[in-house]
Amino acid sequence: MKVGILGSGAVGKALAIGFTAEGHEVKLGTRDPKASKITVWLSGAGKGITAGTFDETAKFGEMIVLCPLYRAIDEVIELAGKKNVEGKIVIDTTNPIAEEPPVNGVLKYVKTAEGSAGEHIQSMLPNAHVVKAFNSIGSAYMYKPKFEEGQPTMFICGNNDEAKSTVSGILKNFGWDVMDSGGIDASNALEGLCIIWCARGFREGEWSHAFKLLKK
Repeated sequence: MKVGILGSGAVGKALAIGFTAEGHEVKLGTRDPKASKITVWLSGAGKGITAGTFDETAKFGEMIVLCPLYRAIDEVIELAGKKNVEGKIVIDTTNPIAEEPPVNGVLKYVKTAEGSAGEHIQSMLPNAHVVKAFNSIGSAYMYKPKFEEGQPTMFICGNNDEAKSTVSGILKNFGWDVMDSGGIDASNALEGLCIIWCARGFREGEWSHAFKLLKK
């Protein structure tokens, strides 16, 4: 599959490596594909990853992964072109985190018009199939996470069952147990997992953790 990743930060790079390791072809979308920080990273990232503008990347991808800072999401989607993602699965990794520092380890949200980042993105892309995923773990553990306590769980949500099935298959190949949490209106709850995940990091200085759903 051709995967277009919109965002070239730590999350975008980690997922690019994961997707190429699974045999997919990846284009990393960024504002300046020729910037030295991008070309230097690409030179060491291995085969299967190229860089392009947001527009080029959205056109390239059969599946799209959104991973810029949420505060820039409207601009990134406009630069990518809404028509370029129509009918495609869009994995939303974002969390509506404010720029303010945490208070007692707790981050604050940016207000969203629709109640959550996932719902806002789906409203901006009504003809795409948005699936919230990869938002409750740090970039270091997105691909093939290893924990002594067992396989961690990735919680997902979205309105299209076929899209969620495809994303679930990708997650399982990436090493995750998957919990389908329902429609895109569950995004607010899933985005709260990011706040909880970060709270341990800020309070204890430890960032090597993940969530696990225990089943009976």
